[in-house]
Amino acid sequence: MKKAAILFHSKTGTTRKYAEEIGEYLQAQGLDAQVSSIQAYEEEQLNGADFVLLGCWTSGLIFIFQHPEKAWEVFAAQLPGKPDAKLALFTTYKTLTGSMFRNMYKHLMDNFTLPTLQLKSRDGLLSEKNKKVLDSFIS
Repeated sequence: MKKAAILFHSKTGTTRKYAEEIGEYLQAQGLDAQVSSIQAYEEEQLNGADFVLLGCWTSGLIFIFQHPEKAWEVFAAQLPGKPDAKLALFTTYKTLTGSMFRNMYKHLMDNFTLPTLQLKSRDGLLSEKNKKVLDSFIS
């Protein structure tokens, strides 16, 4: 059985909700999907992971300077590498994601290959479009 580690940082609960929706969908597709906040993260969660999905909420000004919150940046920089796992980044946002994904990836310190999937949601719900791209990501 393939394994997915879904790690997130949430401020208001929207990103947590999105992470949980992703996890539930991946479980329904037959994966062992483990969802965890960065605060509850334990290193063994990455053991054997075929897919790593990292998410946080979009911080910044309304239209510019989108970036992850400092707690996520510190977590990402200390995360052990999984260059053999497929990486996806996800975020929740109010107006725009702008440079969010680029700014998320730069904190991973080259411990992962470039993300092959970027997901975003305004309301924390997994859209039908997101489900289709997740299907491609895990196949």
